[in-house]
Amino acid sequence: MEIPTIKTTQENKICTFYLEKLLLGIEVQKVQEIIRYQKITHVPLSSPEVAGLINLRSQIVTAIDLRRRMQLNDHKIEKLPINVIVSLANETISLLVDKVGDVIDVSQDNFELPPKTLRGKVRRLIRGAYKLEKQLLLILDVEKVADI
Repeated sequence: MEIPTIKTTQENKICTFYLEKLLLGIEVQKVQEIIRYQKITHVPLSSPEVAGLINLRSQIVTAIDLRRRMQLNDHKIEKLPINVIVSLANETISLLVDKVGDVIDVSQDNFELPPKTLRGKVRRLIRGAYKLEKQLLLILDVEKVADI
């Protein structure tokens, strides 16, 4: 007698956030914390994608302007960005985002390669996408985002 097998799907928890109407996400285990805007010290001669440095409880953290990194328009002054603090293997970085979304569960079965509409440098920063009910969720490759 054959034992029936149950097909299981691997669920991933994704921390989501917005740049304009663009929904982006990273694996929740890479997110150290989310904090309100912090004073940024600009670094002379740094890449335009580096907003500067923030002091996170006596730890100096590089703040990356994710809008510039994703080749979007600069942030509107009326609302300050939010810091998504991300822990990588060798460093901690801050991603400046417009708005924080929810932590959602996505099935690995629904993961697809980056859309062909993404071109150039931006395509390299996206690992893939999940089709949600009303929107496309783009998954960032945070190691490549941090590689400035």
